[in-house]
Amino acid sequence: MSNAYLYIKAVHIIFVVTWFAGLFYMPRLLIYNVEANDKEPLVKQALQAQFSIMMKRLWYGITWPSAILTLILGLSVLFKGSWQSVLFHKEGLWLLLKLILVVFLYGYHLYTHRIFKQQLKGIFTLSSQQLRMWNEAATLLLISIVMLVVVKQGISLIWGLVGTVLLVIILMLAIRIYKRVRNKN
Repeated sequence: MSNAYLYIKAVHIIFVVTWFAGLFYMPRLLIYNVEANDKEPLVKQALQAQFSIMMKRLWYGITWPSAILTLILGLSVLFKGSWQSVLFHKEGLWLLLKLILVVFLYGYHLYTHRIFKQQLKGIFTLSSQQLRMWNEAATLLLISIVMLVVVKQGISLIWGLVGTVLLVIILMLAIRIYKRVRNKN
């Protein structure tokens, strides 16, 4: 493999990391923005004004550019590495599944963008609890994608699904426990 390919791949990974950083932090800001609705009017106004600034900077300054560069560089890695030639063969099924998960990740990104735009308009359709669960979707996608990339053909579809279901159960239990602890305080 050429040095150019390796540099493109390295920069691609860097932008994947920054994209995920934005995808993980944005729902936190959306949650805090929703929770500001429970504050007294002056505090609510100040908090939501600050969250609005933070959300715009994160979304337009880091998350969107990273998503776009991830796509461009990912396609470059795909074609420069000639990965498309194995995509529909047995040895490339892991890559096909990974790309399907990446499509879901872009869907997650776009839906998060919708929530973000609604909140900027003062429309709050999801509770903080729902946003906490939404936040975990990115976690599940990250784990699934990384497992596919690292393990490739060695991964068992059955054990992968069982592991994902168990992870979902653990995450949902953690969210419920957090809610109970938080409500007690």
